[in-house]
Amino acid sequence: MSTPLLAPAKLHGLQLPNRLAVAPMTRVSASPEGHANGTMARYYERFARGGFGLVITEGIYTDTAYAQGYARQPGLSDGEQARAWRPVVKAIQGAGGRAVAQLMHAGALSQFNRFRDHTAGPSAVRPLGTQMTAYRGEGEYPVPRAMTDADIAEAIRGFARAALLAMEVAGFDGVEIHGANGYLLDQFLTGHTNTRTDRWGGALAQRVLLTVEVVRAVRQMLGASAPVGVRISQGKVNDFGHKWPEAEAGAATVFGALAHSGIDYLHVTEFEAWRPAFGHAGPSLLQLARRHAPGIAIVANGSLHDPGRAEAALADGADFVALGRGALSNPDWPRRLKEGRALAAFDPALLSPVGDIKPAEQHP
Repeated sequence: MSTPLLAPAKLHGLQLPNRLAVAPMTRVSASPEGHANGTMARYYERFARGGFGLVITEGIYTDTAYAQGYARQPGLSDGEQARAWRPVVKAIQGAGGRAVAQLMHAGALSQFNRFRDHTAGPSAVRPLGTQMTAYRGEGEYPVPRAMTDADIAEAIRGFARAALLAMEVAGFDGVEIHGANGYLLDQFLTGHTNTRTDRWGGALAQRVLLTVEVVRAVRQMLGASAPVGVRISQGKVNDFGHKWPEAEAGAATVFGALAHSGIDYLHVTEFEAWRPAFGHAGPSLLQLARRHAPGIAIVANGSLHDPGRAEAALADGADFVALGRGALSNPDWPRRLKEGRALAAFDPALLSPVGDIKPAEQHP
């Protein structure tokens, strides 16, 4: 089948066989100490063998302070954890894919942290919603401690150090900074979770500053050669329908700031990527990202498992399309597309009762 989705592409020097990526998905299958393992290697390898050119990992915690969000979440907070990723990365690369480590700080949404008995975020505001049972959470989120300047500096250093470990020890091909879905960087970006009056709070142009500072620290640590991306969303795991109250002007502020921060790509995610970003009409968030970050590669994510929807995302300005549920149900989605084979429907049982990797997901 001839489709632009299967055309070769480059991402900041990375030669990729197509424009299809595996989206980051939390699978809580590492060891209790946060070490990647054989289960994860077999799981991730399947996607590369199935033809995905780019495999983005689940969110990996970055430090031994407040970053960890879930029990059995993998980490990149020290050399031992980084070395545990090597077989996973080699499995992806050996099957023809390229591996990107998504670096994540949970902040106030942490449901489990073996290093701390309390959470921290931009302000002492209890997060909306309840903890996710699929990731072994229960009940309300606790009220976080408001982060001090020292805490914030530690978080920035954690992202930069984890990025270096990812590239130089684990052997990843690039890193993605998780600025979406309600986690720490998104908490600073969001007005009702960031009520600070210092340089990290206030107007949206100030609230995006932490994400920009993290990008700069990572870029300084890695130099110019490594691909660095940022994932951005409006919705959050605990506040699914959230929209930026600043609407299109806010999108211009966020995407403009990130476009000048030193990143190589933006990973834009919505539940349905083609929908208007605000209200019942107007451009999608993907289209706004393309408008306000014209020189940056864009990865689009959000219910794009239908090939027609995925192709339309490219027409709307995406350079790559990342699949989540579509990849879980079809780890060989690119090959099925190429060969004209039918796609399997998503099976919710894969993520229940706990969202860990199931035995069936470890076979070729």
